Amino acid sequence: MADDGDIRTGRHCIFVLHAHLVFITKYRHQVFIRPHLERMEQIMRDVCADFETELAEFNGEANHVHLLVNFPPKVAISRLVNSLKGVSSRRMRQEFPELARHYWRANRLWSGSYFAGSVGGAPLSVMHQYIEQHNRPI
Repeated sequence: MADDGDIRTGRHCIFVLHAHLVFITKYRHQVFIRPHLERMEQIMRDVCADFETELAEFNGEANHVHLLVNFPPKVAISRLVNSLKGVSSRRMRQEFPELARHYWRANRLWSGSYFAGSVGGAPLSVMHQYIEQHNRPI
């Protein structure tokens, strides 16, 4: 069973739901450097808080990001992903104008697709370690 710290309660339920999300940049452009990822993590934490969702882990490389989210059963992953990608794209464009050169055709930061995997079979410590091991660019 999960660690007691991971068990959450709702009005009529007790739950432990985690998902591994991966977003890739449009055309897999090598876009991100450390300051971009640091700001993006905070933006995504804020969006998760709006959904009563916890961003348990975040990391990324130059062309993609990994998120481990702990979410309540009332949250549809597709709606959460839509908000995470939309808000982060908009705010990153506003705060980092140099990213505009990567928007030349699509006018968006993220690819339209994403990966979402339930995390339950593997211990969460393995998922934390997997995400932490990605090489964040300098």
